Amino acid sequence: MWKKFSTLVLATTMLSGLLAGCSGSNSQGDEPKSSPQSSAAPAGKTTVQFWHSLGGKNGDYINGAISRFNESQSKVEVVGTFQGSYDETVTKLQQAVAAKTGPDVTMLERAYVQMFSDSDVLEDMAPFLKKSGMSAEDFTQGLMGHSTFNKKLVSLPLNRSTPILHVNKTMLDEKGLAIPKTWEELKKVANALVIKENGEYKRYGYSMPYDTWYPIAMISQAKGKFFNDANNSIGFNNGEGVKAFQFLKELQGTGALYYPPAQDSGNIVNQMFTSGKIGMMFQSTGVIGSLKDSAKFEYVTAYLPMDQVYATPTGGANVALMSGSKNKDAAWEFIRWMMTDPKGGLQFVLDSGYLPFTKKMVESQQMKDLWAKEPNRKVAYDQLQYAIDTNKHVAWTQVMQEFFKSIQAIMYDNKNIESTLDTFKKEAERILKQ
Repeated sequence: MWKKFSTLVLATTMLSGLLAGCSGSNSQGDEPKSSPQSSAAPAGKTTVQFWHSLGGKNGDYINGAISRFNESQSKVEVVGTFQGSYDETVTKLQQAVAAKTGPDVTMLERAYVQMFSDSDVLEDMAPFLKKSGMSAEDFTQGLMGHSTFNKKLVSLPLNRSTPILHVNKTMLDEKGLAIPKTWEELKKVANALVIKENGEYKRYGYSMPYDTWYPIAMISQAKGKFFNDANNSIGFNNGEGVKAFQFLKELQGTGALYYPPAQDSGNIVNQMFTSGKIGMMFQSTGVIGSLKDSAKFEYVTAYLPMDQVYATPTGGANVALMSGSKNKDAAWEFIRWMMTDPKGGLQFVLDSGYLPFTKKMVESQQMKDLWAKEPNRKVAYDQLQYAIDTNKHVAWTQVMQEFFKSIQAIMYDNKNIESTLDTFKKEAERILKQ
């Protein structure tokens, strides 16, 4: 187990700053700053340590939920500690587990769950769920793809998101254009929005952050898979992968697509969108609130356009109970409260804009009222019917580094798509055989 952890610590340390859409902060353009809560628990209360990756306003919202839990009963005191971005939290968690100083409960970016579970450091929550009169059927199914590993329920959804299409409807209306539902319509609309003067682009059609999220979405829309069914190779290459990148490169060449620099890409595309320099963008649901506040035009959201099918990966993080915890019952009480109490997860979702992760939240009057007031936020939930996560593997972190290299080679350096993806596939297979 420790050999696995040392390998994973190295891999995720190398990844620092790379995780974007999946990891929350970078792709959304929200670098979190937050302070840990006081670690002093009142006499007679069991202290539960909870590590999370939410800063800024979202950090305030999760701290608010923790405070409400602590005030709701007299037996458990949860101490929430911000550990940095998702990848920083993962690195700290691996080091803490190795030193046997880990927390009781942790937030885990959903694609990391398999790696931790494979090292037997996540508790099976199925018995706790059953004891509380709950089941996996109580949760939003499109968000449960990273919850079960080797027949154990090792995580539950918490702060979850998906990529969607963000649209400056005013700009489209001026051109008499409809919101695109397919790749072909996206190509037509994006090209129609381009403004080029004296050889310089004044306006592009659409954009997206630098991230693995969006190419994976497009590969799924072309009916491809990231990993094959046997989990020993890549599930796309000279078919769906080439098709997706050829589409992007063609639009990049006409100004229909602006592909941003890797550094601070989320902030860059968000600003371009709100300032009218692009008409559409693929971006996380997590930016809806800030875009709504900044946009001086009619702003709407829509499903990611389809190729062969509608498809979207999911993102964000789950919550997990650490098997090394000495306070599992107390820790579970906090998790249960977050899942079921309206002042817990539901209020956090209403505050933050993340997706409702239980069926009761979806059916609540508060959620219905919010969606009626802000229909842009319901689009992300509705799109979950097409959610598919095909990048689940214990070696995802290492394979993702290689995929980032491919994205850089194709989108920035104009390398040949077929040969680049062939190289990526060989490297991925080498990693998967380890």
